[in-house]
Amino acid sequence: MRSVEQIAELLRKKGLKLTPQRRLIIDILLHDRTHPTVEEVYKKVLETMPEVSRTTVYNTIREMLNLGEVAEVQDLSDGGIRYDTTGEPHHHFFCVRCRALVDVDLALPPVAESSSELADCVILKQQLTLYGLCPACSELQRQEEKMEQKEEAVSSR
Repeated sequence: MRSVEQIAELLRKKGLKLTPQRRLIIDILLHDRTHPTVEEVYKKVLETMPEVSRTTVYNTIREMLNLGEVAEVQDLSDGGIRYDTTGEPHHHFFCVRCRALVDVDLALPPVAESSSELADCVILKQQLTLYGLCPACSELQRQEEKMEQKEEAVSSR
């Protein structure tokens, strides 16, 4: 993603101003690597500017989408669409327990090269999302399973 100043120039070319509200929202998007939802961005905005509406956040994110500075990440949960500010092609890992979404750098061949069904298709974007448990959630699950085994052993006595 570009700097706030570069995005401001793009906005001006489209006849839009860089208001303090837009600047704050863009700054949050620039520095948040968690792939936030509109609601998560809105909550962060409220910490600094409590008068900003959810609609302003939504519209600013839409403007960033139209400029190509933000991309929607496939819908991963009931928490809403998440937004990615990393411009380079990459993949994701989604923890099904804590809902963390992180960028993953995987060297994968283009899909069309590995699938005869897609040989005549024009692939515009390739993005893989791996679903699983992050290390912290994996450890929590192991601990919970150990506790369940102990409880079963005690109850079977």
